[in-house]
Order: sequence, then C-alpha cells, then structure tokens
Amino acid sequence: MNFFESQGGTLDIKKILKENFTAKKLTFLAIFWVLALISQRINFSAVLGADNQFFTLFQFFAPIAGIFLGPVFGILAVLLAETGNFVLNAMPWTVLNMLRLVPILFATYYFGIRNGSWQKRFSILIPVLAIIAFIVHPVGRTVWFFTIFWTIPIIAVILPKKFGGESVFIRSLGATMTAHAAGGALWIWTIPMTAGQWIGLIPVVAYERLLFAAGIGVTFFVFNTVFAMLDEKWTSNAVFIDKSKVLVK
Repeated sequence: MNFFESQGGTLDIKKILKENFTAKKLTFLAIFWVLALISQRINFSAVLGADNQFFTLFQFFAPIAGIFLGPVFGILAVLLAETGNFVLNAMPWTVLNMLRLVPILFATYYFGIRNGSWQKRFSILIPVLAIIAFIVHPVGRTVWFFTIFWTIPIIAVILPKKFGGESVFIRSLGATMTAHAAGGALWIWTIPMTAGQWIGLIPVVAYERLLFAAGIGVTFFVFNTVFAMLDEKWTSNAVFIDKSKVLVK
C-alpha cells in the first residue's frame, strides 16, 4: 500500500482516500472501536505513582490492530478508541492523561510491521530514545539497569528467525515493551518517583509485560483464526490474514 501516489509530482489525495478508506476497512475499524471501548472498562492493574490510573484489558488487545489493519490504520483505530473512551467517560484532558495515549500507539506500530523494511528498523528508534531519555534523568541514571527491559524490542527485531525472531510471542513482547519504554521515559520526567520505587517495579514489570505479551499473542491467534474463517469477500483488501497462524485448520 502506497500512501504517496503521485501524478506529475502532486499527491493524489482523492485516490488515497478511495483506496484506503473502503467500506470494508471502515467496518472492521468500527468493530475494533467497539471492542476497544469494552476492553478499556475492564481494569487489570493499577499504575504506580498516579491516582485512579489503571492498565486495562485494552493493553492485551490494542496492538493487534497494527497487524490486521496495517500500522497507519491500526494507529488510527487505537487513537480513536482512546479518545472515544475519554469523551464517553468525561475524563479530564490533563497532561498525564494525554501522555498515556501515546505508548500504546507505538506498540501498535511495532506489532504491525510485517517485513524487514526500513519501517521495521525504524521501530527500534522508540526504545533507543526512551533509554536515552531515562538515563539522562537524575533518578534514571541511578537505576539505569531498569532500561534493560527496553532492549527487548531491539533484540526482537534483529533476532534471527531460527531463534524465534518471527514468533508471535516475541513480536508481542517487543510490542508491549515498546509501549513500556515510551511510557517509562515519559513517566520519569512527569511523575516524581524515587530510585527505590523504580527498583521495586522491576518484578512487577516482568510479571505484567509477560502477561500482556501472552494476551496480545492469544488475541492475535483468535482474531486471525476468525478472519481466516470468514468469507473472503468480507476480508479481502480489508484486513491482513496470516493463514499459517490459525487455531483451526
């Protein structure tokens, strides 16, 4: 899919809209939006350092939009779901709440890259920048080892296929750790926390992110199987399907 079709050096916006904003794709986007709103209402765990802030089942679900709808549409779907949740729940548009919108968008992009193109290499830029941003913070530099978590998305990209580099779980772990890297880098600069609190988070992060990765992977297999079972007229040119990764042949 090329979003930059040009004719005589000009961008054909009408053609781009016609090719990408199809009725079928918009239908799947709407279905995702509804499911996302439901998952955002089910809390999973509290966010340390902030009152009344929670991780929800949305963290298990959101990144798969990147693979099925493509990175661009996937990010759009997740962003619409997040902003829709804000509006429907009359949540305050604080800086903290706005910052919390960002990490899952990076996870969606990461999970949505399907080949070894420059886009896949670009996906490691977020954890790299997050590591730098964390370490240059006065508290962050004393607990620099916390950022070892954020090397996982980088390793997952360069890991050879024979060592599991193309596995769904590794991709899922890379995606959720990308979100954690972006969130952690923003968090240390906006929420006062001690070095001891960051150290205390290490086992919590390991536990939560392994669960998130497993949840993303399971959700991907379930949806991929459902889409593979649907008539092709519903899914053709609307969602990506990997027929090698289905639960029922």
